[in-house]
Amino acid sequence: MGLATARILGRSHSVLLADIGHDGLSAARAELDGLGIEAESMVCDITDRSAVEAVVDRAASIGPIAAVVHAAGLSPQMADARSILTVNALGTVNVTQAVLPHAHSGLRLVNVASMAAHLVPRAVLPRRSYPLAATNPDRFLSRVMQRVNLAPKSLRPGMAYPISKDFVVWYSKRLASSFGAKDAGIVSVSPGSIDTAMGRLEADHGAAEMLKFAAIKRFGSVEEIAEVLAFCASDKARYLTGTDVLCDGGVVAGVRRRDLLRVQH
Repeated sequence: MGLATARILGRSHSVLLADIGHDGLSAARAELDGLGIEAESMVCDITDRSAVEAVVDRAASIGPIAAVVHAAGLSPQMADARSILTVNALGTVNVTQAVLPHAHSGLRLVNVASMAAHLVPRAVLPRRSYPLAATNPDRFLSRVMQRVNLAPKSLRPGMAYPISKDFVVWYSKRLASSFGAKDAGIVSVSPGSIDTAMGRLEADHGAAEMLKFAAIKRFGSVEEIAEVLAFCASDKARYLTGTDVLCDGGVVAGVRRRDLLRVQH
């Protein structure tokens, strides 16, 4: 999703790509180069605040930052519950806090959440612990893991994921005033089942099953979600801030609580 968005934004902007590994960055830069889009790249672990700050500082040295699209994340089949929370939730804090000092009129920050944030029962969400993520990350992880550990071990990654993405939605709304004070904007975008490597990995673990309840009964393409992300990152969306944009093919509109229970079983 991030690379597909870079293809769009790269038509009119300088691009700086960040990823955790050299191989992914090299392939992405080669693809963009083939499209005539010049891009710089930096290796970055978003759980490392100093590494994230280095990327943002580099971007600012090129020129005023127009937009940041934060699409990094882990899904339930990719990692354990604690790692999912660390990357998805604390990584979002790191990116957001690194961008805020560089915010200026027109800057856009787009954090990628998930439709999973809209499907988890409110009673499951440990939202009272969310503010700790920015002030005491270790305490945040400890408190949220207490909730996650109530589930059987095999289900914990699947429980941590929607919590982590609900946090992304919550945190993006919480920081709207701080960005707004600089005439900048921040939103989250919640994709549904998208045809990416991560999406295919989750296909046999509920993602494909959820399409039964969708209005559009197929996986979304990366180009379709990239258009949404690029719009949210553009000047055309300057009045759009402090909210979540759900792009899930109508899953959340069509699913019911008993449907979710059936998918989980």
